[in-house]
Amino acid sequence: MFGYVMVNKPEMKVKDFERYHSFYCGLCHELKKLYGPVGQATLTYDMTFLVILLTGLYEPKTEESSRHCVVHPVGKHPFAVNEYSAYCAEMNLLLAYYNSLDKWKDERKTAGFFASKVIQCKCRSLEQKYPRQAEAIRTSLSRLSEIEAGKDASIDEAAGCTGDLLAEIFVCREDVWSERLRKIGFYLGKFIYLCDAWEDIDKDMEKGLYNPFASMRAQMAGDDSRFDEECLGILRSMMAECALQFEALPIVEEVDILRNILYAGVWVRYRAALTEKRQKERVHE
Repeated sequence: MFGYVMVNKPEMKVKDFERYHSFYCGLCHELKKLYGPVGQATLTYDMTFLVILLTGLYEPKTEESSRHCVVHPVGKHPFAVNEYSAYCAEMNLLLAYYNSLDKWKDERKTAGFFASKVIQCKCRSLEQKYPRQAEAIRTSLSRLSEIEAGKDASIDEAAGCTGDLLAEIFVCREDVWSERLRKIGFYLGKFIYLCDAWEDIDKDMEKGLYNPFASMRAQMAGDDSRFDEECLGILRSMMAECALQFEALPIVEEVDILRNILYAGVWVRYRAALTEKRQKERVHE
């Protein structure tokens, strides 16, 4: 489901992309330092965005360096690491753990079972350290599983689970900015879930799986353009609410990177999927 919160590289300045990549590499470094190669395997763009968002808002002391790594063995690459790199690495692992458990529970995927067992011991201490976030992940995924099993929930009900999950993760501590961060996470989480649902609608309906857009799709059978337009309107409204909360934060540093992600990057996968969909439609005409 995750993987939509990325940059739109063609629309970025070179220096901004290098800065973004330094935070991405910094998060990867923290995952390896805290949890080894298993931790590195959980790395996501979504938590990279959160590192940069929290860095821009709270302006912590950030350690910057250049070094070799396994992924980039030839030349040195810049690393940017601060206290929020560690926080997001911990959230990354918690998400991976509960997501693996969820896949094992719902789909009996052995990969999910073994992945959860590998990182289980590492997550026990995180559950105690971050009870609010751990409870939000656990209850949101459990509620989503029930909704998807029932197959009759509304669009808002289903998407709200992922929204509630990210809302609590985005709040690293309760303070004057926590409610705006919570809302950014909430609307971004809903967008991620619904964008993924739109992308998978045909596959889900063929397999008889739950999809929040299934009812709408059935009502508009034969009118793909109208269906896509309606879904796009819903997705735009989610990102509009997310951007509204973001612009109210007093962020100066890293703001260009964050705006690239929120206004352009989140649409990269959507546009790629839409292009592929249109190409398939032309082939079948």
